[in-house]
Amino acid sequence: MVFTVSLFGSIIFIVNMFLPPPINYMFVAPQAVLLALSGLFIKNVGATYAGAIGGLLTALGSPGLGIFTFIATTLFGALIDTTIFALKIKGSPKGVNRNRLITAIAISTMLIGMITYSASVMSPTIFEQTGIPTLPLIIQRSYILDAMVIFMGPVTGATAGYAAAYLWNKYLKSLALTP
Repeated sequence: MVFTVSLFGSIIFIVNMFLPPPINYMFVAPQAVLLALSGLFIKNVGATYAGAIGGLLTALGSPGLGIFTFIATTLFGALIDTTIFALKIKGSPKGVNRNRLITAIAISTMLIGMITYSASVMSPTIFEQTGIPTLPLIIQRSYILDAMVIFMGPVTGATAGYAAAYLWNKYLKSLALTP
């Protein structure tokens, strides 16, 4: 299963490298699907591992925002692992509860969207106070962007959760490790 998590992390890297930041953060659904499947394959830490691998590879390919990308992708995996654990979702040969997985991924995607958006909006203020030069890709805060992040995070997450549940129940449940 380490191979599977590494493969999913590598695919996250490929998706992130074809789209430049910050545009790649708007297309988070493929990443959420892969992290959800990783969380189902390896209990408690699968999504975190896949996120760390994908974040590390992306950080090496994009050194300007590398640390931000690594932290965000790893945190996204940890959020998915946490919500999967909290909602008691089990990836078993019988299948996965679709509604719980949709809820878990929707919550995780909304949270990571709010965290990364807030970090990119707040960082100029923090950098100015500490004397660190600001990054060139800082986003200006607006109510429209706030609403989009709050609305699109759960919508994208629900879509990714549905896709992950469908893939698991249709094709991958026979590959599940039994406890």
